[in-house]
Amino acid sequence: MRTAVVIGTGLVGTSAALALAGRGVRVHLVDRDRSSAGTAAALGAGTEEAPDGPVDLAVVAVPPAHTASVLAGAIRDGVARGYLDVASVKGGPRRELEALGVGLAPYIGTHPMAGKERSGPLAATADLFEGRPWVLTPTPDTDTEVLNLALELVALCRAVPVVMDADAHDRAVALVSHTPQLISSMVAARLAEADETAVRLCGQGIRDVTRIAASDPRMWMEILSANPGPVADVLDRVAADLDETVRALRGLESADEDKRRTGTGGIEDVLRRGNAGRVRVPGKHGAAPAAYEVVAVLISDRPGELAAIFADAGRAGVNIEDVRIEHAAGQQAGLVQLMVEPSAAPALSTALGERGWPIRP
Repeated sequence: MRTAVVIGTGLVGTSAALALAGRGVRVHLVDRDRSSAGTAAALGAGTEEAPDGPVDLAVVAVPPAHTASVLAGAIRDGVARGYLDVASVKGGPRRELEALGVGLAPYIGTHPMAGKERSGPLAATADLFEGRPWVLTPTPDTDTEVLNLALELVALCRAVPVVMDADAHDRAVALVSHTPQLISSMVAARLAEADETAVRLCGQGIRDVTRIAASDPRMWMEILSANPGPVADVLDRVAADLDETVRALRGLESADEDKRRTGTGGIEDVLRRGNAGRVRVPGKHGAAPAAYEVVAVLISDRPGELAAIFADAGRAGVNIEDVRIEHAAGQQAGLVQLMVEPSAAPALSTALGERGWPIRP
């Protein structure tokens, strides 16, 4: 691939353009918002100049509601040898293209499973897709050359290709992406009018659950409007679990011993099913999630503290598998939780303690 056009210079489009430009591809940027394309160009994602002729690949990175019409226009104008989109739903745009009478041979639907709470070109990074799944949904009509161009794009972005049926993809993202967004927003909405004393008790758990609730509502309305059925199906099952859980909790507050016993069983059931589902979430390098040991260290909120503790862990010969930080309310300090292999935890605790780090149980 030597040339490409990216239509839509938001987070995903600009990130893909940055990755391609950084690997020697000449990228032409198109956006109906000229200031967005100008910002992407200023970041080094490509040029606003029109290409002299058809490019190798056109990447359509516009909202799902506009994906099919933009693709159809680009294909009819002969913008490129191959075309793909990066919309978060796949079945709808393909069916719309068919309804518009556009042949599917030069097109393949794709979806990089990467994003941020922030949107727009200023949030873009060339490494946004590194190590992340990038779904490809070829049809029997997809030209082999177009599939190869899509695979080259994925490789240049250092993502991991995953081939799926378009409708199976939409059901999958309803479960692992779209429904979690709504549930996170629902939990966060309970905080909007909560008493201030309750909000001040927020810890890492509520921060984890509500992190994605900071996402742009307009963007999510576009996504959810394109995949409402599969999301509603998942939420139906979640609602059934919620109903059962509410009844179980009511049983726990009952004076009737049988109701309390039933309530206990109901709560244990949902918690155990949650355990079973959680272990299926891929961990480091796509493997099953490991049971890491936590070494907790109190650090001050000063520049260089994290770098220093990582350096000391390195000197001890211990690899940090994961890390999280709990910030102390009202204090310039935080608790760093270093996740390591269980066998490495004692050595790390000893080494950090000898270097003056305050270890916490």
